[in-house]
Amino acid sequence: MTGPSQAFAELLQRAADPERLHWEPLRPGVEFHALYGRPGQGPAAALLRYEPGASVPEHRHIDYEHILVLRGSQRDANAHYPAGTLLVSPPGSRHAVTSDDGCLVLTIWSGPLEFGTSTN
Repeated sequence: MTGPSQAFAELLQRAADPERLHWEPLRPGVEFHALYGRPGQGPAAALLRYEPGASVPEHRHIDYEHILVLRGSQRDANAHYPAGTLLVSPPGSRHAVTSDDGCLVLTIWSGPLEFGTSTN
């Protein structure tokens, strides 16, 4: 069994050549490569690949979401997140995500997501 640092190194090696991974559609212009679980349905982790201009609509986090931007950048209503950014969205937070130029991110969800409109 590999230790945590070895597992992360292996993940980075896989992410270095994303064309060799198995990608599945998540949203128009957004694909995922599952590491465990299913994105948005409970505890899960995946690489997400956004085409330029692709977005994920507003959603609410039931539990924590961690995003590490590996390549490119993405943005939400709060800020722009270039490669190297670690974004932590706490339970109850909401956002919609867009990648103007495309990106590759590692996303880890502690729980499911709720999609829909804001009650504001």
